[in-house]
Amino acid sequence: MLYSADQYLDILPRSTDKGSTLRMLVEHLDIEAPRVLVAGDTLNDLSMYREGYSGVCVGDSESALLAATDHLDNVLHARATGCGGILEAIDHFALIDADKLVSGTSADPACGQAELVMVYHRLPYEEKVVDGKLVRSRHSSPNGIIPSLLSFFGDGHPGSWVAWSVEDKRSGTFEMHTAVDTERYPNLTAARVSLTKHEVDVFYKRFSKEAFWPVINTFWERARFNEDDWQVFRKVNRRFAEAVAAEAAPGAVVWLHDYNLWMVPSTLRELRPDLKIAFFHHTHFPAGDIFNIIPWRREILGSLLACDYIGFQIPRHVENFVDALRSAIPVDIVSTASCAPRFLTFGCAVGIATMATGLRHGERTVRLGAHPVGTDVGRIRECMELQQVQADIATIRAEIGDRKLVLAIERLDYGKGILEKLHAFERLLDADPALPGTLTLMLVCVPAAREMTVYRSLQTQIDQAVGRINGRYSRLDWTPVRFFARSLPFEEVVAHYAAADIMWITPLRDGLNLVAKEFIATHGVHGSSGLLVLSEFAGAAAELKGALLTNPHDQADLVATLRLALTMTDGERDSRQRTLFEIVSQHDLARWGRDFLQAVRQ
Repeated sequence: MLYSADQYLDILPRSTDKGSTLRMLVEHLDIEAPRVLVAGDTLNDLSMYREGYSGVCVGDSESALLAATDHLDNVLHARATGCGGILEAIDHFALIDADKLVSGTSADPACGQAELVMVYHRLPYEEKVVDGKLVRSRHSSPNGIIPSLLSFFGDGHPGSWVAWSVEDKRSGTFEMHTAVDTERYPNLTAARVSLTKHEVDVFYKRFSKEAFWPVINTFWERARFNEDDWQVFRKVNRRFAEAVAAEAAPGAVVWLHDYNLWMVPSTLRELRPDLKIAFFHHTHFPAGDIFNIIPWRREILGSLLACDYIGFQIPRHVENFVDALRSAIPVDIVSTASCAPRFLTFGCAVGIATMATGLRHGERTVRLGAHPVGTDVGRIRECMELQQVQADIATIRAEIGDRKLVLAIERLDYGKGILEKLHAFERLLDADPALPGTLTLMLVCVPAAREMTVYRSLQTQIDQAVGRINGRYSRLDWTPVRFFARSLPFEEVVAHYAAADIMWITPLRDGLNLVAKEFIATHGVHGSSGLLVLSEFAGAAAELKGALLTNPHDQADLVATLRLALTMTDGERDSRQRTLFEIVSQHDLARWGRDFLQAVRQ
């Protein structure tokens, strides 16, 4: 046992001390002795100096340590305390140019040139194999997030976009770096992380969707945890971190996107402590008692605490994250903010009055914020000006006739409330004999990838529900549910938005829901009044004041709210549309990105 300065106590195994442990570590890592610098401030550190390495007793060191090392030529007694004393030693022993180290201009070959590094699961362009060759084209992402993120690289500053791409074994080569768009973004490089098809299937299509996605959306009973898959997930995340570390310039901003990259921050902080790391959660974030079901919750939360800034869609998600932290890791809240008037504080399931904006863990402070993703109103305006879109709107309305068109566009997922919607629609038709023939439900359901087998049962149930409703109520001139199990081009989606009277969005849980904003923006541009019926469990419910909120877990409420939407006066529809379009226009996609980066750089 070693005891010193009336406060330090070390208990060490026999024949073990810091000096011998350090020597074995240096030998194991094959480090040259002159490159080692020992720093300490108590007598407990003496054995390290006696190994002969260059050493420094930093300012305010224990007097017993200073006396014991006073005769050692390899030890400097520094004036400055802590890291300042270490810098004195670096200069004294000529280990590194201390001025360059302090200014951050050291020419480190491991550093890149990118001042902003975007880290996303998708490349900034589309890749397709045509006639045996890999062909790249501009992205046709329907939600417009990728074009918005690309806009931050139009200022001429060097940047990198890190994303995964599947190895093509036929070519035998893999391009680690490619240009994105030499005309628009001449200084932007795509850094492709090479993954095998198996790694993509495990990391993204299976593990992320079967382990994390159910818990994130509070369907914990569906979660499947597999330790081998977790190790693949960590390995892939480490590769992302290594790619970012190689791309980023000293002090660069790194913007990480979504839960697939949860473990990147901790590794990246170890590799590049100089970087400003920001993370944005596009999904819902559950409360602590649900998140803590994940076996690796402490590793994930610890990794996120390596960030400088973490953004979420709405304040409720911020508070859920803090709740999860408090149950696993000691943190102190250092700042809070009121959620009003930007967000609803009551009246919906995701409303909340205040949220944390900063927390402290150990020596680090992490800042938090709520940044709902906006929609690209300009892109929707361009679509509405296309002759084909105008023709499609006229065609849809002609097919629907005088009936009310209720539109639902969903991705196939058990959290989207598709079955609940169909059951409520059937219940509405049952309850009112005058309704059949007066309205049509158009349901567009984007199918999941074939590898995502978890959704096959849901697909069968939806098919059965649609078949049952149409079988019961169809007439020669009317089909109650028009069902499309496919993805539509964005221009066709916009045409359906404009033609619809009511948008019926009923997720049981959703991080935000951009479809709601796209629908409002379309009618605002079109000069018409669409009515939005929105689940109060969608993140957008906290922001879109003017939507008719409904509880998708309550069949009676789903029916009653849809009935209210069908009978609402034109005056109230117009008033709600104006309010919603003002919100969507002011807080569009471009502003979302600007506000987030501004918060990161403050």
